[in-house]
Amino acid sequence: MSRLRDAKVGQTVSVTKIDGEGPVKKRIMDMGITKGVELYIRKVAPLGDPVEITVRGYELSLRKADADIIEVSPV
Repeated sequence: MSRLRDAKVGQTVSVTKIDGEGPVKKRIMDMGITKGVELYIRKVAPLGDPVEITVRGYELSLRKADADIIEVSPV
């Protein structure tokens, strides 16, 4: 499995699993990132932080640490 932080710009991926626990996992799920949802990678900052994605029709920026706990697979 690959991680969201490893996805390339322009790629669409599907969430397969969210690692972590407690408030971090809940915050990510509250943003609409849940198992099975598709994410489009819009932009990655020059140093890889943050990652800009489109999820459920809105744009979102994620820190690299948050993107690292999200497992994805290509669509």
